[in-house]
Amino acid sequence: MSFGYNFKKITVVQPAKEFIDSTLSKTQRKTPTVIHKHLPISRIRGFYLRKVKYTQQNFHDRLEMMLTEFPRLEDIHPFYSDLMGVLYDRDHYKLALGQISTAKHLIDAVARDYARLLKFGDSLYRCKLLKTAALGRMCTIVKRQKANLEYLEEVRQHLSRLPSIDPTARTLLLAGFPNVGKSSLINLLTRADVEVQPYAFTTKSLYIGHMDYKYLKWQVIDTPGILDHELEERNTIEWQSVTALAHLKAAIVYIVDISEQCGTPIETQIALFKKIKPLFANKPVCVMLNKIDITPFEQLTPENQEMINDFLKTEGVKFYKTSNVSKEGIMDMRNAACDELLVQRVEAKLRGRQADNILNRVYVAQPKSRDEVDRPSVIPGNAPQLREEADARPKIRTERDIELELDDEYMLDLRKTWDLKNAEEAADAIPEIWEGKNITDFVDPDIMTKLAALEAEEEERAKSGFYDLGGEMDSDDEEIRDLAKVIRRKRKIRKLEERVDRAPIGRAALPRKNDKQLETNMQDLGLGEHIQRGRGNYKESIHRGRSVARKRMKHNDGDAMEVDGDSGSVTRSKSRNRSQSHVRGPARNQSGVRPEEVGKAEKLRKKAQKNINQDSRRGEADRRFLDKKPKHLFSGKRGNGTTDRR
Repeated sequence: MSFGYNFKKITVVQPAKEFIDSTLSKTQRKTPTVIHKHLPISRIRGFYLRKVKYTQQNFHDRLEMMLTEFPRLEDIHPFYSDLMGVLYDRDHYKLALGQISTAKHLIDAVARDYARLLKFGDSLYRCKLLKTAALGRMCTIVKRQKANLEYLEEVRQHLSRLPSIDPTARTLLLAGFPNVGKSSLINLLTRADVEVQPYAFTTKSLYIGHMDYKYLKWQVIDTPGILDHELEERNTIEWQSVTALAHLKAAIVYIVDISEQCGTPIETQIALFKKIKPLFANKPVCVMLNKIDITPFEQLTPENQEMINDFLKTEGVKFYKTSNVSKEGIMDMRNAACDELLVQRVEAKLRGRQADNILNRVYVAQPKSRDEVDRPSVIPGNAPQLREEADARPKIRTERDIELELDDEYMLDLRKTWDLKNAEEAADAIPEIWEGKNITDFVDPDIMTKLAALEAEEEERAKSGFYDLGGEMDSDDEEIRDLAKVIRRKRKIRKLEERVDRAPIGRAALPRKNDKQLETNMQDLGLGEHIQRGRGNYKESIHRGRSVARKRMKHNDGDAMEVDGDSGSVTRSKSRNRSQSHVRGPARNQSGVRPEEVGKAEKLRKKAQKNINQDSRRGEADRRFLDKKPKHLFSGKRGNGTTDRR
């Protein structure tokens, strides 16, 4: 809402019992729950003082939020202030909020007094009693507000159901006797779905709908019917209409049923208009002579015609003959009422201070004459002839005309308007940009000549049989290719076998135990002579591969063994397990513990570590009881009163 209040967001007001239970539960959950009598007295006092302060702050915040969210009648728009006074009784509403404010101050005073007493508590028992007394008095204060809390919850529910009426927006306000057609009219003008029935007082509260006129948002308010009697005798339903008429700056639409189907004579309806006319002061007023489809004006009795003719002479009021069924005159009446209200709002803004500030910032430039010579506007004599010639010229066919002619087959071609030296180049493909450079910049201008030379050379080679194998291959070449295929296949099989064995990282690609097998396989394939002839001594190549594997193992693993040449002596790296390296003398590891006592030492180490962890510092909120195990926490079902031990 633009006026600053949204009654639908007011927090639910809990009953007194739920209010107390939720507050105490939050105190139990959010504050420490364990305290022992052997602790210092300052710590015990702080423990219970914290509970008292936390409970008081919780009560204070919730009551303060209640007072803040419920609107104060002095701070809101007079329309809502009077409407709440009509619906809920202004005095009763203010009294309930006042009692809540008093309860808040009393709870603050109780917490302040018991905080002073807790500072002098000399034992856990006395501090606990003071805490219990403080929380009990706070809960008693809230219990006394049971009736006020229930009343405020009813007010909150009713406020949330009120329509969101903006008192400052452009508004059309419908008024008149019950059953004259107000609800039917708001259903016609807006998308509101107000109930329409053929009996009086179908509408018992304010209803609102929205519409657009001249690209502006408008709200239309349907009010309950008003009867013709004194203000003091009107009920709550009628007072809602009176409140809206008195406080909303809107265009008034007063509806008169000339067919008298509403059960009220025309004379009474006119009398009601004159009685509430003071509420229409400084507002545009339109009168609808409604239901002319049932009883046209010409078919009225002479007395009613004369009465309406006298009514039409009222100053400052516009009259319209309308029908909600045939919609005759409805739009004319709506447009006239909206236009009058817009004019009135503009005039009001011009009279205000803001208009002066705007006008001071607006400057309208006025042209100044360069000399005193009078230069009247002159039309050349040949202007008519030029116009005739322009009309006689053939019309230039525009791109829009082509689009309308071709319809879906039209394709916009912007290249046909390009002004090029050679018009045929407009359809050429534009070279792409690659890595920020134009590809055409790297094209050799003699590329076509070079390509022609290459093609001629290829043709000559093809003619001379350079690329023709002719299906004739030497038997030796074919045998070598078949043998190469077999070797590749066996190599793949060996690799797969090595993966299955999951050899360590430093293991040679060809294990020593398979050297003989590999050599045998090569001899079977007839490659023994090739190996000896092509690579030299086969065993030397094997030893060279082993040496490379050892160096790789040494580089990758610091704990691996180092082999010194052919001597076979083995030395270990410095990063070995010291607990297993032996020295001379009795069997000990480097930590000084005998091998048979290693297990016992490990058990002692674990036990000491466990004691250190258990004796670590604990806070007040920790729920660990390693040395003290109260029976009520570890046995049976908890009964009434067991929580008082905390």
